[in-house]
Amino acid sequence: IQVQVMGEVQLDVLGAHIAERFGFDVTFDEGSILYRETIAATVEGRGHYEPLRHYAEVHLLMEPLPRGSGVVFAADCDSAVLDYNWQHQVLCALEERSHVGVLGGFPIADIKITLVSGRSHLKHTEGGDFRQATWRAVRQGLMRAESVLLEPIESIYLELPTSCVGRAMVDLQAMGGTFELQTVEGDAERSLIVGQAPTAELRGYASKVAAYTRGLGKLSCAFGGYAPCHNTEAVLRVLRYEPTRDQEHPCDSVFCAHGAGFSVPWNEVEQHMHLPSYFSMHKDAAEAGGMRQSGGTRKWAFIEDRELEALMEREFGPIRRRVYSEKRVVSATKPQPKPMSPAHKRLILDGYNVIFGWDALREVSEVSIEKARELLIDAMCNYAAFVDVPVDVVFDAYRVKGGLGEEYQKGRVHVVYTKELETADAYIERLLTEVGRDYSVRVVTSDRLIQVTAVHTGVLRMPVSEFIEELARVREEIAVITENAGK
Repeated sequence: IQVQVMGEVQLDVLGAHIAERFGFDVTFDEGSILYRETIAATVEGRGHYEPLRHYAEVHLLMEPLPRGSGVVFAADCDSAVLDYNWQHQVLCALEERSHVGVLGGFPIADIKITLVSGRSHLKHTEGGDFRQATWRAVRQGLMRAESVLLEPIESIYLELPTSCVGRAMVDLQAMGGTFELQTVEGDAERSLIVGQAPTAELRGYASKVAAYTRGLGKLSCAFGGYAPCHNTEAVLRVLRYEPTRDQEHPCDSVFCAHGAGFSVPWNEVEQHMHLPSYFSMHKDAAEAGGMRQSGGTRKWAFIEDRELEALMEREFGPIRRRVYSEKRVVSATKPQPKPMSPAHKRLILDGYNVIFGWDALREVSEVSIEKARELLIDAMCNYAAFVDVPVDVVFDAYRVKGGLGEEYQKGRVHVVYTKELETADAYIERLLTEVGRDYSVRVVTSDRLIQVTAVHTGVLRMPVSEFIEELARVREEIAVITENAGK
């Protein structure tokens, strides 16, 4: 139960209500101040997560924002560097938890966090790897940054006798507040002090005002936002927070060597990272003339797939790939296989991968992800009915707390929402294993891991861009048929 009150009078009333309705006698302590943390300048956070058979690296640009802006997440990363499906995983990881600072473990505020670079591996990367790498990148950036402790402040309106103004001004100065003195129109014996003061210093001050003004003073307070703390050292001295010991918010990164993972402290990860820093890439691009102050293109430097594959082979051993023989010539005397009937065809879609790979649906998803899902399902219903092929659309509900999964049928479209802790990749991989080797089944995704699974299981794979072109052709055919039917 959460109750918001202002002042001792409301606390007394609340205590009386609890005693009357529930029979409990309650007392109230001073409570605690809800501090926040931010950063003073732009910094890059780097996170790497590579225990055995896992791989993800994330680089985040963290910039301070004006007071009251909150925390903003964005992506400014080319798909050639990191596929859109992995970028979506990073943004989801940023949004799904409250990030805390490194001064006192308070929630961060007024920061923009932008994904600028990252790396995945074709075989070893899973969605949870980017979650870990992202959280570690945030903490590593905060450790490198100049953090600022923010405290809540109150806008104060203090009306009191003019003879007591000197006492009030001394009190407010001692609190670290700012104020100005005004006169009350029509009453020369009363004055008004308007200003701001820290919430921590104003606790119980209303009682003091009533005492030294003999009940003739009136203090009104309203929340005035957050500002840099006036006594940061004193607050942190009491808390004694050690960010490197916070197990729920680790600052280090995990790398792999000789077949085993090992932890690297936050201040040493730059020496182990597989990607160059954002600032070094920016500097290289500026020197090469590839980036201008306004507009221009960013020059990206990143490890090629073959370099990363060589790195993984050095750590984990050679990658075993299935060897396929050359195409055999079928003798004319042997019976030819019967063509597959349309009833045996099947189409499987990675729902969010298609949404974020389709420009029109991606724009809709920025406003409402539910609407984007509905539009995709409707488009698949029209497509399935026209080409007479059953369609499976799988949506990733990995981070839905307590999710039991959901499946339902709409026309010829089978819609699946995975359960908690089950990714769409895992569901599709299991589905492909059940289907077996069947070249009449197609999987639509730009996810390389699912594409590899499709190759291994013997089904056809189709990139999202190619499937969108096919949808456009189907819509044109439907339009022509509809127009001819009208004639």
